[in-house]
Order: sequence, then C-alpha cells, then structure tokens
Amino acid sequence: MPPLRTALFQCSGHPGEPAGNLRLLEEAAAEAAAGGAGLLATSELFLTGYAIGEGVHRLAEPADGPGAEAVARIAAEHGLAILYGYPEREGAAVYNAAQLIGPDGAPLGNYRKTHLFGEFENRWFTPGSTPVVQAELAGLRLGVLICYDVEFPENVRAHALAGTDLLLVPTALMDPFRFVPESLVPVRAFESQMYLAYVNRTGPEGEFEFAGLSCLASPDGTTRARAGRGTELVLGDVDPELLAASRAANPYLRDRRPGLYTSLA
Repeated sequence: MPPLRTALFQCSGHPGEPAGNLRLLEEAAAEAAAGGAGLLATSELFLTGYAIGEGVHRLAEPADGPGAEAVARIAAEHGLAILYGYPEREGAAVYNAAQLIGPDGAPLGNYRKTHLFGEFENRWFTPGSTPVVQAELAGLRLGVLICYDVEFPENVRAHALAGTDLLLVPTALMDPFRFVPESLVPVRAFESQMYLAYVNRTGPEGEFEFAGLSCLASPDGTTRARAGRGTELVLGDVDPELLAASRAANPYLRDRRPGLYTSLA
C-alpha cells in the first residue's frame, strides 16, 4: 500500500468571511493535488475563522450546509480528501466541529470537539460527546480530534485502541504554548503508535496570537513535516510500512495492563 501524501494548510484566512476562506481552500487544494497529496487538512474553524465572537452563531451551519457543499465540490474537482473546521449548528446547539470530505465529494465523518478551551469556547459552543470518530481513506483508518482534545492522553489512546492510523487534529493553538506542537504532539504519536497531523492557525486574530508550527508527527518519534510561523502549505507522507514496522518494534500498546488503570476513570 503506497504512502498517503498529506497536506497541512496552516492558515488563518479571513475571519468572518467563509467565501474568502473557501477561495483560499481551493487554491490550497490545487497546490496540494499538484504535489501529489491525497488528503488536505485545515485548521480549527477554518471555514469561518476563530475569533469571530457572536459571529459563531450567525455563521454556524449544519453538517450538510453550504460550506460542506462548497468543500465537496473542491474535493471532487481536485481528487483529494479535505478535512475542514467549522461551527456546526444542530437545533439550538453550536459545536466546534471538523468534517472530512472524501475525494469524490462524499462526507466521510464529522467530529465535535469534546474538550472546550477557555472562556471564548465555553461561552459559544456545546461540547461534543463522541470521543472517537473514524473514516477509511486509501487503506488507512483516519481519526479526528480538535486542538485541546489532543492534550488529553486518554483521547489519543482511545483512538489507538480503536485502530486509528492517522489522527487529524485541526487546531487554534495560541502563544505561549509552542511546546504542544514542538514536544507534546510527537510524544503522542510515539506513545500511541500512529501518525498525527496537527494543523494550526497562525498570526494575530482578535485577542489571540496563533503559534503556527503545524506538523506531521510519526509513530517512530520523528516529525515528517513542520511549518514555520506564517501561512504555509507543507506536505508529508503517511507510510503504512513504517507504521507497521514501528508498531511491531514498540511494545507500548502490547504491554499495557488495563486492569491497573480502572481508577483513572
């Protein structure tokens, strides 16, 4: 099975302007496809922007809304899967969500952030209640978390136990927490034996300053792709052979003793 070339689109786009962000996504999809990518992942709340305050409710849409239709068209046109962040409306609730669209434009999975960060998110969003959302792509099992979720080891380990090969994490990580992409994310990939694509926003936005430093971390403890601090599209390969070899050599998951951990719940 060949590697899945994965594109990480580190960009904050145009807060409050979904149409402008979709134009940026189309440009990124063309560049990613030209680079041989089969998957393009964007940052947290990419469709609308993050620091939009009351605009969260105004711009929220259902999982099959106009944003999803536009992303599906872009995915099908360029023949690659796309993961994008957006505010999802269902009834009176709004969720901080991320949806994976397949290369044919069909929806593959939708995840709602389970661990909300800070006053802003807790004010405007309802936390999700489904910890593991997965989809199949190019012979790999993909999973999704969002930003703060990945900082809880239980979340990533739940994906490992469910067989996730590549964990996609759109994020909006702010300064001064650069240690998360620099140190924590590669450790998560190693300790749970999976690839982990962490895709951040960048630069100032409202009251926030985003840290960039998006990365594709590998189960062998290395970082296969790393962005800087500005807007950037980086490519890295998710290699099933390396994943299998790493899992065979690393005993972490085999040597677990779950009976000792029941008190942690």
